[in-house]
Amino acid sequence: MSVRQFFGTLADLLYPRRCPVCDRAVSPFGSLICKDCENKLKYIKEPYCMKCGKTLRQEEKEYCGDCMQQRHLFDRGRALYEYKSAADSIYRFKYKGRQEYAAYYARCMIKELGGWIAGCRPDAFVPVPIHSSKRRVRGYNQAEVLACELGRLTGIPVETDLIQRVRKTVPMKELSAVERQNNLKKAFKICRNDVKLDTIVIIDDIYTTGSTIDAMSHELREAGIKHIYFMTLSIGRGI
Repeated sequence: MSVRQFFGTLADLLYPRRCPVCDRAVSPFGSLICKDCENKLKYIKEPYCMKCGKTLRQEEKEYCGDCMQQRHLFDRGRALYEYKSAADSIYRFKYKGRQEYAAYYARCMIKELGGWIAGCRPDAFVPVPIHSSKRRVRGYNQAEVLACELGRLTGIPVETDLIQRVRKTVPMKELSAVERQNNLKKAFKICRNDVKLDTIVIIDDIYTTGSTIDAMSHELREAGIKHIYFMTLSIGRGI
């Protein structure tokens, strides 16, 4: 056993890892999720939208209603879980300090979407930033925690200082699609003058209308990044 493994085991004994589904101490010990909870998070399966990755109700369609009605600034995206099955888990990950869930999420992303990630050939993962005021209250950025875990497992660099959120925005769940777009205008700013990246994958927890990813993509393309993909933990159903 390595020194890192020893201290990891010791930490688990002192502060038992929580299951990302039931939030109890994981059983059996040493696992990332309880055995009885493994099938409760539902993966996105085909057919899904070729643009944003939302599950489609009709197999013959290639794009969801959202993506047919509006032009997105990203190239393509994928999500891991159906939103309803993962909503409670992601809420705790995002607001209740359950950063440890990222270890399980990242492994599932690589297992289910590893081929897609490899096909993108990203130069870096870029987590969606949160405003500094929210970070002070929450103590962390859940998208950054997830991106760093993905980076650790894949060896793909994580860019946490490429772009920042400079405007504090209203919670997106309270807004319509049009209001979301207006809410995010000038919300992001590139932090570097010499961006030497060609392809990136933006990492976030939830995809709804794509307004956040689009707002980021606008700034990233202005900085010279040619290929922009995204990957999120969860996504709703397409129209």
